[in-house]
Amino acid sequence: MPDIEIWGGLECTVARIRDAYVDQTLLNGHEHRPEDLDRFASLGITRLRYPVLWERVAPDGFDRADWRWTDERLTRLRDLGIKPIVTLVHHGSGPRNTSLLDPDFATGVGRFAGMVAGRYPWVDAYTPVNEPLTTARFSGLYGLWYPHLRDEAAFLRMLVTETRATRLAMAAIRRVNPDALLIQTEDLAKIHATPPLAAAAEMQNQRRWLSLDLLTGRVTPDHPFWPRLRDAGLAEEIAGFVADPCPPDIIGFNHYLSSERCLDHRVHRYRGLGRSRDGSNGHIDVEAVSLMAEGPTGPGGLLREAWERYRLPMAVTEVHNGSTREDQLRWLYEVWQDARSLAAEGVDLRAVTVWSLLGSYDWDQLLTRCVGYYEAGPFDVRAPVPRETALARMVRRMADGGAVDHPVLDGPGRWHRADRFRWRPVRCRPDVPDRPIPSWHRRPEDARRLLIVGATGTLGRAFARVAARRGLAHHPAGRGEVDIADPASVQAALLRHRPWAVINAAGFVRVDEAEADGRRCRRENAEGPAVLAAACAAAGIPLVGFSSDLVFDGTKRASYVEEDAVCPLNVYGETKVAAERAIAATERGLVVRTGAFFGPWDDHNFITTALRRMEQGLPVAAAEDVTVSPTYVPDLVNTVLELLIDGERGIWHLASAGAVTWAELAREAARRAGLDAGLVRALPGEELGWAARRPRYSVLGSGRASLMPPLDDALGAFFHAWREERRRSAAPASAVLPPPGPETRSAPTPSVSPACDAAE
Repeated sequence: MPDIEIWGGLECTVARIRDAYVDQTLLNGHEHRPEDLDRFASLGITRLRYPVLWERVAPDGFDRADWRWTDERLTRLRDLGIKPIVTLVHHGSGPRNTSLLDPDFATGVGRFAGMVAGRYPWVDAYTPVNEPLTTARFSGLYGLWYPHLRDEAAFLRMLVTETRATRLAMAAIRRVNPDALLIQTEDLAKIHATPPLAAAAEMQNQRRWLSLDLLTGRVTPDHPFWPRLRDAGLAEEIAGFVADPCPPDIIGFNHYLSSERCLDHRVHRYRGLGRSRDGSNGHIDVEAVSLMAEGPTGPGGLLREAWERYRLPMAVTEVHNGSTREDQLRWLYEVWQDARSLAAEGVDLRAVTVWSLLGSYDWDQLLTRCVGYYEAGPFDVRAPVPRETALARMVRRMADGGAVDHPVLDGPGRWHRADRFRWRPVRCRPDVPDRPIPSWHRRPEDARRLLIVGATGTLGRAFARVAARRGLAHHPAGRGEVDIADPASVQAALLRHRPWAVINAAGFVRVDEAEADGRRCRRENAEGPAVLAAACAAAGIPLVGFSSDLVFDGTKRASYVEEDAVCPLNVYGETKVAAERAIAATERGLVVRTGAFFGPWDDHNFITTALRRMEQGLPVAAAEDVTVSPTYVPDLVNTVLELLIDGERGIWHLASAGAVTWAELAREAARRAGLDAGLVRALPGEELGWAARRPRYSVLGSGRASLMPPLDDALGAFFHAWREERRRSAAPASAVLPPPGPETRSAPTPSVSPACDAAE
């Protein structure tokens, strides 16, 4: 199978939302980190999609252009031997004095392109306007981005303006560098539909090629979109493209799981979803992977369609999946394999581009709101220095031609699994066989798995539940199967299950009882983890163990970080310190310190117990002088799995970001549940009858990375699950519906207000 190049890309969108700008280069911190370019070079990529954006370089006019940032960055790329693919407008609409409807937008892009080429004559590849069709749809058809219109004629005028800008830009660039390449990017999409919506789907499927058809001079009077373009008053300009086309040297296709859509006329089946009227009188438009029984076409099939249509060199110019880490790895690996297979068949497919190297912010909101939702890439910027993820190691192996492997590749991605459906499946293509699961996936019984020890406890059950939802092969082992303090029992379990990693969720959790039953607590919390650590180290298996905020004495009046000295006040804390040292001393040991748990899957955490009492009108006593950082279990489990897949080791602090006293937490729970917060009795901790001493302040922060959502978000997720469970419990059995999709946070409905001005 032939090797193809590995390129990289930096999410650099500058989207205008009314009069505010969302600048990804500011959000991801690359604005102030030129050393990121050395990180990118370490991956072995040969080209980098990189911004030299009109809005950033010359926001106040060409005569006031500031080239200092781009001079530094492009010079460094040249020194590193990475060829840039320079982008001039990336989902933007230019400086404030123009827009996609302004005829001067195209001449402005052309003038700016000439300035860029003159300053950097050695640059040999350009994308003057990224994804023009997508940008025009979002700006002129859907009203999401500036100038927020919902009019087909406006959309068509915007698209023609962007296409003319591309042609003018390449003309200006080639006056300086005649051999400069046009690498034109566009979303690789496809629409499927129920039979009554066949015409709407066909219209959108014709529209998906429109920007490339314009550039290649294909939009003649017999083109399906010619009547719409003519009626929008664009016939004369379209004739100019036919007479003087500007075909791409390489067509760059960007494809996401959400790029394939499914339309259904039966809107009553989709409670809570708004109607789309794009091409019909009203229908539901959802991602095909969540609805189509036979599965979407997928990137390989869509790339083949594009090749058959244009027969021009191609590259995959964005590969990214905003998902769990294992599905990010599976998606990149699958697209790479599809691309290599097509190249082996004779398709001129040059490269696969890893996107986005520093992750991205708020694309779940389509950039219309700034909520801080981050999707990591090969580097995770939520650390003081961008942290490598498992994707970075995969990219290096792809780039150097080595074997690519990770245990999570044994299982199929969500887009292949039966649990992908959010609604009752729809079959749109009965004459087409179901999309097969790729051949490299192993049978479930042969997949490398996680061993979850202590599977009957709160944490163990949560890991098993989340692993199942995420498609991670695992084996939950209870106390009867594995005694972690018995070397023979541990060794037998490792030989029987041959796990690729072990998660130790076992332990003695009753802090006050540990004072009287120290022997048992030490056996389960200190001796057992030491035995497990030794066995895993001997077998070369990663081990995850859990510790507590109770390893600190509370004398520090700021958040404790990983480097702070431990000084436990009770037996429980002492045993956790011993376990930490045993695990952290191994080469592949990961220790997670966390706060007191709360979550939707157990009935004994503080919040659930307090709510139960308050619902009965009973008082709740809570400490007013003990400040903690409670930990939402679903967030904890998902984050630990990310770190484990990334191969992290050492001590990490993971708790819901925030600080609260137990009394404050009880009052907030009452408020969110609509109960009487006056039932909360705030008392000094010493009056609560605790046998074990507690630190008065044990809030956990992190010097390694801020990976956990804030406490306010965690409480929101908890109470959403709490209300849903109460609703299901109260509904008649015939009316109860299963929850849609995996038990992770769902993205809020995109809104155009409010926006944040990230550029100021």
